[in-house]
Amino acid sequence: MALESPHVQAEAIEAMEFPELVRRYNVSGVPQTTINFGAGTVVGAVPEGYLLAEIQNALTSTSAE
Repeated sequence: MALESPHVQAEAIEAMEFPELVRRYNVSGVPQTTINFGAGTVVGAVPEGYLLAEIQNALTSTSAE
């Protein structure tokens, strides 16, 4: 998605090299997608539709605050 939209940023982090990030974002599996600094999280490889729904949920919950 980051390649398709200038509004999406993506970073890959090696969990074993950054234990402080693992603790901060409660990483429980790999891959883990953290949306908007924890507003949403997806663990594991999931279908695109599921990921998009989780992003939408995170955006909705963030804008409601």
